[in-house]
Amino acid sequence: MKNNTKVTEFILLGLTNAPELQIPLFIMFTLIYLITLAGNLGMMMLILLDSHLHTPMYFFLSNLSLVDFGYSTAVTPKVMAGLLRGDQVISYNACAAQMFFFVAFATVENYLLTSMAYDRYVAVCKPLHYATTMTTGVCAWLSIGCYFCGFLNTSIHTWNIFRLSFCNSNVIHHFFCDVPAVMTLSCSNRHVSELVLVFVAVFNIFFALLIILISYLFIFITILKMPSVEGYLKAISTCVSHLTAVSIFYGSFIFMYIQPTSSYSMDTDKIASVFYSMIIPMLNPLVYSLRNKDVKNAFNKNMSSCVTSG
Repeated sequence: MKNNTKVTEFILLGLTNAPELQIPLFIMFTLIYLITLAGNLGMMMLILLDSHLHTPMYFFLSNLSLVDFGYSTAVTPKVMAGLLRGDQVISYNACAAQMFFFVAFATVENYLLTSMAYDRYVAVCKPLHYATTMTTGVCAWLSIGCYFCGFLNTSIHTWNIFRLSFCNSNVIHHFFCDVPAVMTLSCSNRHVSELVLVFVAVFNIFFALLIILISYLFIFITILKMPSVEGYLKAISTCVSHLTAVSIFYGSFIFMYIQPTSSYSMDTDKIASVFYSMIIPMLNPLVYSLRNKDVKNAFNKNMSSCVTSG
């Protein structure tokens, strides 16, 4: 007999049940989160303060930093609190809110990376028309479109999951309210919901990847036609950071989501979940700062100004 009492809260199993690992994991995730905050908020402030970084590329990068901060914050503080207090309970509404914001920011990042690929395409393939193509208005509309797609997508997923009935187990075999992990708890017929999940995820990821691949196809064709080695290296250097961010982001999400929940292995995928929910937001500002002379120069200049004024 099924228990037909409506679920009002969920229990997150977390990453491990071993008590001796709780404090080391708490310390590790705290460091990761602090680096994420410092890197992303620092990148946003640097772009805001330095006029040399007021270009389309850095406009999108500042939005990327905001999004990384957002979806890391949607997950990591709750994980840290659970490890510190041992309290893994999350209310029904809090679970829905966590899923909503995590999926929203992750989808926005998906489309921001696509917009950045188009920006790199225009910069490399049509440099003489870059200023007239990537205008302030175009950048603003592309950014608005990314956020619109993100919040539309998360509205579909959150409604699709929480319209289901949860009347059996309330134990989530995960460390946050991820879509497949919550869906598997439903006692409703999940067939339509699984199809919606897979279809929407496939569309978002592969539509964005198609635009990125087409953009880079034209970029590489243009690079191969460049007569000078200097121009060739400059064009490559402008794309390396973005390609790195694209590779780590889509690699982890394709591994996680382009599979039916019937074959979903939660224990196996927890490591991948840590990577895309905590590590990627930490890595992105490092990837864009360590390989970027403009960011390094802006950082050095602002640090010098602070020391001088101090």
